[in-house]
Amino acid sequence: QLQLVESGGGLVQPGGTLRLSCTASGDTLTTRTIGWFRQVPGKEREGISCIATFSTNTAYADSVKGRFTISRDYAKNTVYLQMINLNAEDTAIYYCAAGSPTNYCPIVETSYSDWGQGTQVTVSS
Repeated sequence: QLQLVESGGGLVQPGGTLRLSCTASGDTLTTRTIGWFRQVPGKEREGISCIATFSTNTAYADSVKGRFTISRDYAKNTVYLQMINLNAEDTAIYYCAAGSPTNYCPIVETSYSDWGQGTQVTVSS
């Protein structure tokens, strides 16, 4: 059974950079569409990025476009989320999720069946 583990979160100053990792065990991520989501306590979970299975298609929410980059490392069975120019509004718990194989990637929760436990990102001076 696929298990996802997020890592790389932490405390960073405004304008700083973090790279989150989503590493899989029990199955390969090669044949899965992967999404990144985030949630602030008391608010709905927000889809922020995804990467398709069979193509290089990616998608980003407007709130992170131009600052976040999603990528895969097939050899390491890991998907990354590179985040630059972070601000306080990026503070949240970040989750990765795996969905069915597709040629496109929707950033919609219902498209993903397997979820990690999340990693906290805090942007503060």
